[in-house]
Amino acid sequence: MTARLPAYWRNVITVLGGALGAQALPLLAAPLITRLCTPADVGAFSVWLGVVAVAAIGATLRLEAAMILDHERAAQRTCFSVVAYSASITALLTTAGAVLARLCGVPFAAQLSWPALLTIGVATWMTAYMQTTLAYATSHNAFGKAARARVWSAASIAAAQVGLLALGIGGAALVAGQLVGLAVGLLAAMLLLAPPQAWPGWLPDSAQRAYLRRHDKFWRFSLPSNLLNVIVGQLPLLMIGARHGALAAGLFALTQRVLGAPIALLAASVLEVFKRQSVHDFQTQGNCRDAYRYTFKALALLGIGPSLVLLLFSPPLFAFAFGENWRAAGELAQILAPLYFLNFIASPLSYVFFVAGRQKTDLVWQVALFAMTLSVFLAPGTLRQSVLWYAIGYSLLYLVYLHMSYQCAQNRMVAA
Repeated sequence: MTARLPAYWRNVITVLGGALGAQALPLLAAPLITRLCTPADVGAFSVWLGVVAVAAIGATLRLEAAMILDHERAAQRTCFSVVAYSASITALLTTAGAVLARLCGVPFAAQLSWPALLTIGVATWMTAYMQTTLAYATSHNAFGKAARARVWSAASIAAAQVGLLALGIGGAALVAGQLVGLAVGLLAAMLLLAPPQAWPGWLPDSAQRAYLRRHDKFWRFSLPSNLLNVIVGQLPLLMIGARHGALAAGLFALTQRVLGAPIALLAASVLEVFKRQSVHDFQTQGNCRDAYRYTFKALALLGIGPSLVLLLFSPPLFAFAFGENWRAAGELAQILAPLYFLNFIASPLSYVFFVAGRQKTDLVWQVALFAMTLSVFLAPGTLRQSVLWYAIGYSLLYLVYLHMSYQCAQNRMVAA
């Protein structure tokens, strides 16, 4: 293991450099955005983005994760065609569902404009295909090119949102800017990585059906598990918006964005490299215990400093960076800081469930997490009380999750 560490961390640094560019630009733009629009505008946009995030997971069927294990070009071409097909169907169904929800007066849909509702499907398709293209890059160790594609996307989103807000378009600028950035990022990824091109067809052909059967664990277990995970991530925002209004949703959305930045920046960078290392170790040694331990220690050291700063100084920091109207978001950040520290560690290490073929175990845990989240936010109480109990319950479940993932890393199992 020691001999491989320099290469391991060279790859981490490469991915981290791209992630730094991808995350620094939105964070630098955030103080401008919060001064050019209201918390209610941010809340409505965050609801739209949350629906897109959930739908995009379903659109990929989680088959982009299978691409890390299946390197043959013909198989990867088939994967792209399957994802293109499922993403197209999902985009149409999501748009139709959003329109129907608005007509039926569903609270979250009522907060969104008609242009936002009608573009949910387009954003879903682009997000799903971008995720698949980046997984293709990871399967070929093309971390640098993937990083540049992420930077192009993030820079375009930030520039478009700030520019359109400065023109006085209002909250619609956030959705429009996101669409522009997704399109630019996807185009950059296609040009830099040249992934296999495949037409999905009107109906799945024999090769696509065979691919689905061969990787059935991903859409049978990983898909519902990841859907639950993303839904749980967005559920507090949706329920806060429904119960407490768009203003409260906007405050919580900014809290999520700031606390989630280290996860997107550092933890996601480590994950891209841990995927390859854990698969290699399982195939050669029958376990990935060493890679797991090393990654756990590194993540704990990287995450403890920012978590302590947020825990101690969030309210004045939020007021200084985003304006006094956002101080309440800093108060929520104090409550959630310990939870996001555990999330920072557990998120990259969760890939061991895929490598060890234990997707069903992950699914059971996700069901428990969903039940806990739903019960907490359905229970009567103030916003702060709901967030506090959510943080406590989620943190306890994360401790269980880390224990289970370490057990998977130690056992000799057949790879997924």
